[in-house]
Amino acid sequence: MARAITELSREIKRQIGLLIDRRGRVSAAVVGDARSIFLPDIVRRGRNRLCGLRFIHTHLKQEPLDDDDLTDLALLRFDCVVAIEATSDGLPGTVHRAHLMPANDGDEPWTILKPTKFHDLPEDFMSFIGALEDEFSRQSFSRESGDNMDRAVVIHVSSKPQTAAQDSIEELKELARSAGITVVHEIAQRRKPDPKFVTGKGKLKFAIIKAMQLGAEMIIFDLALSPSQMKSVAEFTDLKVVDRTQVILDIFSLHAVTREGKLQVELAQLRYRQPFLGMKSSAFSRLTGGIGGRGPGETKLEVDRRRASDRIARLEREVNKLGSRRELRRGVRKRKGVPTVAVVGYTNAGKSTLLNHLTNSHVTAENALFATLNPVSRRIRFPQEREVIITDTVGFIRDLPKELKAAFRTTFEELQDADILLHVMDSSCPDLEDKYEAVQKLLRELELDEKPTYHVLNKQDKCDRDTLHGLTERFDGIPLCALHRDTFSDLLNRMEADLWSHDLTPAAWEE
Repeated sequence: MARAITELSREIKRQIGLLIDRRGRVSAAVVGDARSIFLPDIVRRGRNRLCGLRFIHTHLKQEPLDDDDLTDLALLRFDCVVAIEATSDGLPGTVHRAHLMPANDGDEPWTILKPTKFHDLPEDFMSFIGALEDEFSRQSFSRESGDNMDRAVVIHVSSKPQTAAQDSIEELKELARSAGITVVHEIAQRRKPDPKFVTGKGKLKFAIIKAMQLGAEMIIFDLALSPSQMKSVAEFTDLKVVDRTQVILDIFSLHAVTREGKLQVELAQLRYRQPFLGMKSSAFSRLTGGIGGRGPGETKLEVDRRRASDRIARLEREVNKLGSRRELRRGVRKRKGVPTVAVVGYTNAGKSTLLNHLTNSHVTAENALFATLNPVSRRIRFPQEREVIITDTVGFIRDLPKELKAAFRTTFEELQDADILLHVMDSSCPDLEDKYEAVQKLLRELELDEKPTYHVLNKQDKCDRDTLHGLTERFDGIPLCALHRDTFSDLLNRMEADLWSHDLTPAAWEE
């Protein structure tokens, strides 16, 4: 067989490739050009196992296996890739071989064997491939029995400086963790996002190889993808493709427990998914006309879009009703003259922990992003029978998806009537300035940047003294540790002095 394809390859001056199964049967024959072979979509891709086919092809210029050969080996999970040199007289010469290896710490998931003369090839392929399959099976069993979390490769593409890019990647990894996803590898590329594949095609191939090598089921992009980008990448990779917005929406969905929270999350998800309805496969173009209707009726895609629009309209009405009820409760508090303090800040800065220890409450407080979705109000009592309502709000984040801003508008309305904003900041965070600017940007969008604001420097126990002193001077901050009530005195004294100085009501104090 080898002599037949090398002779023919020399005659037509093109590479010839054969896909051969483990019983020695030729599944397909492919003809390329003098330099390469393009493999059509005829191979069923494996995930944790090999596909059961050998790819054997000719090389006309006595070259070894090239990058395309090794990429095909990894992406299609061949049993092995073999290149046979077609000598000038048409006889088979040196043979170059490579096969995949189970997961390892290197960047390359394959092993390239030493070139061998054709007649010196060992005849132990079946026993070798059986042993290799057993190793892949053991790895797959260990993966399934030991870890049930989804695994992902994170890709960041931007023109940001390296430090800013790494901070963004770390935040996305933390988002993934909060969504129940294990990040097994991260890739950063400094360039303008490609309009089709987001990243360069070579880098995307590398991401697929790492995903298969490390048992990842998805790729997460650290930016919002367009429907066309998501479709192109999904078709190219055969992996689940997720963007930053989807991860945030998944976290909100996991943490939504109240009826209001679930309505707002569903509304945000529907608004996000609506543009992606056009990605449906050709199977959804079947006509679904009704009895007695004229013409072909609505396509499945049109029905999906109409149903999504109807559901969005219904959810908006329900969210507006809940917002009206919340406004009534705020009106009652105003009439009673009870001042209100709203806790804001970057997600996972310690807002809920501070509320719990200020008011002796048990609001959900986790070391996870967006643990709080719904405004939670509690009372704190000062001397002379004075009370303050303190409201915890949803955490802010860089590039908060516009769908979430719209869905949670009733939540953000709680901030409008607050007499004071407590901007909680993680003083131990290395990118504190960037997160501060992200919160300020959102407050400006909500027209809240002119409200009286206390900058609370939380986690003072994790920050060195000089840095904490500098931050206190920079933000006119109030350092404390939300876990220890004995550090709250400065905050409480300032609140009491500002809210009731000269026995002024909060409204008069604002004036």
